[in-house]
Amino acid sequence: MYHIERAIFDIRRGLPVVVNTSEQRLLVQALEGSASVDSLAALSGSRPALVLTRHRLEAMGMALTADAACLPLPKHVSEADLHRLALSQESTPLTPALLSGLKPAGVGERGAVALMRRALLVPAALSAEVSASAAARIDQQLANGELLEVNARDAEKCLAGAPGMLKRVSEARIPLEDAAESRFVLFREPDGLREHVAVVIGQPERLSGAVPMRMHSACLTGDLFGSLRCDCGEQLRNAVVDIQSMGGGVLLYLAQEGRGIGLANKLRAYTLQDGGLDTVDADQVLGFGDDERQYAVAVDMLNALDINKVQLLTNNPLKMAALREGGIEVVSRQALYGSVTDHNHRYLSAKANRAGHFLDDVLEGHGR
Repeated sequence: MYHIERAIFDIRRGLPVVVNTSEQRLLVQALEGSASVDSLAALSGSRPALVLTRHRLEAMGMALTADAACLPLPKHVSEADLHRLALSQESTPLTPALLSGLKPAGVGERGAVALMRRALLVPAALSAEVSASAAARIDQQLANGELLEVNARDAEKCLAGAPGMLKRVSEARIPLEDAAESRFVLFREPDGLREHVAVVIGQPERLSGAVPMRMHSACLTGDLFGSLRCDCGEQLRNAVVDIQSMGGGVLLYLAQEGRGIGLANKLRAYTLQDGGLDTVDADQVLGFGDDERQYAVAVDMLNALDINKVQLLTNNPLKMAALREGGIEVVSRQALYGSVTDHNHRYLSAKANRAGHFLDDVLEGHGR
């Protein structure tokens, strides 16, 4: 776990890392940033490939059953071509040479893409096998601490975080406008990248039955700035009011911006939506699935707060399933709506029609 955490920081800084599958060693680097095909080729002694997710390839019209695939890169490939392969929605067809030789990714390449996703970067990586001629040089750089090596299986599992290792860090009483008796409890994940907050409203430990509870994924644009593109800020405030009126409970504020893709990628997706895509298709163009969030952290937070039975405020069936899978009893569900406007109607419709969110009641009055 320690090496994976260090690898994530190196990747975010634009540095390559070695991914070891036991059968081969791959030198991998994030495409986002200052990645150079030629420099990676010189360092590894072999020609790099581009690793793309199944979602990205499907957005390009290429069916794939594997989670990711490797695309060998020709000797002279431009940065513009790499961008078009990994990010662009351009209708201009790619040359056949760029798309030839596609093959399912192995465990090393899958681990590379998982590292990119955990680092909140575009899920596309450059990957090159460490050749026999470059092995001694790579070994020396590893020994000197210039490069870091991680196990491929560990890298592949990094998206799950570290269940059971969440650390309760600090807490304080924070009176809220709609819930004066509130306490914020901060939790930190082991890799240090994400911090989550449990907002404890009232004294839920005194409740005899299920604890009213809301899992709210952070939305900087909606929660803080009142963006009209979503209903997140209104849902957040309504959740506080509802929990207070129900006699207290807990709101888990999870650092999972943009359904888990991070703020940078959410803004990229917004730009694609301005071009006509809905929220699901925009995420797919970037290489992401419908919902990249992981809820094991919410289970850990509830366990730390000694809560095992909840009345869940949500419209999302995935949240109910995730809690039950984690051993939390979901006694009942209460709907939680924001206002439907001309600005957010398409976003909410996509969540209902494509992600199965329970939004029929609120959309019916706005011409679904």
